[in-house]
Amino acid sequence: MDIDIGINKKDRAKIAEGLSRLLADSYTLYLTTHNFHWNVTGPMFNTLHLMFEGQYNELALAVDLIAERIRALGFPAPGTYKEFQKLTSMAEPEGVPNAQEMIRQLVLGQEAVVKTARSVVPLADKVGDEPTMDLLTQRMQIHEKNAWMLRSLLEE
Repeated sequence: MDIDIGINKKDRAKIAEGLSRLLADSYTLYLTTHNFHWNVTGPMFNTLHLMFEGQYNELALAVDLIAERIRALGFPAPGTYKEFQKLTSMAEPEGVPNAQEMIRQLVLGQEAVVKTARSVVPLADKVGDEPTMDLLTQRMQIHEKNAWMLRSLLEE
């Protein structure tokens, strides 16, 4: 059955492509944050362990919302590591960094997700795709706040 939501298929495809990149970045950040939650050590262990847990749990819910929006636009959502590796703008961490490096890498990851979300805004705005705009705004707000909180841990 055809989709008739007031946005043509070509524009929906462009938005879904952008959201697929956002999904890949979000899932990569989820995996990195979960990895760091498991492997963090040092004097800030408890603080970071709990902070990382809150962030990866929020991301677990977010990836579902992003994938569902892609589906609502009429396109398949990427869902494999292979697809995510092709679509993500983020590099996976190598080895187990120390706590300070984990925080630094997570700041960069949070900022990468913000930039990817922001890159989709003009596509959605151009065609009046308010549901996608709302999703993007919420994601940017959450990731900007997370980046700020993580960044504050690096200040002396």
